[in-house]
Amino acid sequence: MEMIDRELADLPPELRWRKWMRRIEAVLFASPRPVPRADLARVVGQGAALDLLLDDLAAELADRPYEVVRVGEGWLLRTRPAYGAVIRAAANVGDRKIDLSERDLAVLAAIAYHQPVTRDGLAEIFGREISRDLIGRLAARELIAPGPRAPRRGAPYTYVTTPNFLVAFGLADLRDLPDAEQLRDAGLAGS
Repeated sequence: MEMIDRELADLPPELRWRKWMRRIEAVLFASPRPVPRADLARVVGQGAALDLLLDDLAAELADRPYEVVRVGEGWLLRTRPAYGAVIRAAANVGDRKIDLSERDLAVLAAIAYHQPVTRDGLAEIFGREISRDLIGRLAARELIAPGPRAPRRGAPYTYVTTPNFLVAFGLADLRDLPDAEQLRDAGLAGS
């Protein structure tokens, strides 16, 4: 592994800060997935306040077509939604969205709100069994993953959402999920 000068002690403080920001931006730009805090910390000095560096980078990118966003325990560069149509037109990819049926989305939402949840737990929510195929489709899209084994007889698998779920739905973390009242107001949940 190539050694890098993390401390940049030979630079004045303002140039050191800018260089650290550029390093973070380069790492985020090169990564297709959210970059964990520990990985970002490896490219800056001990005295670097990572959260402040990320805040400054976000402020610097405020008028750019992409932004720094926190997703789960990491950060990534993401195109701002306002530029989605332009990118789809230029790349000739059409209107690609998460291709899930209503049932798949309903089960995904139940997992998001009730995780970790077993297939039996999902069956209680929906009043009928949830197929392994449906769970497999969500797992194949990396939207869910196995969680901890349930602490009961047979120790069945539970399911949880993944960082890719957060990315796909533009969430920083699960606290950004709408609450029940917001869903009812939008006509997406019963009263």
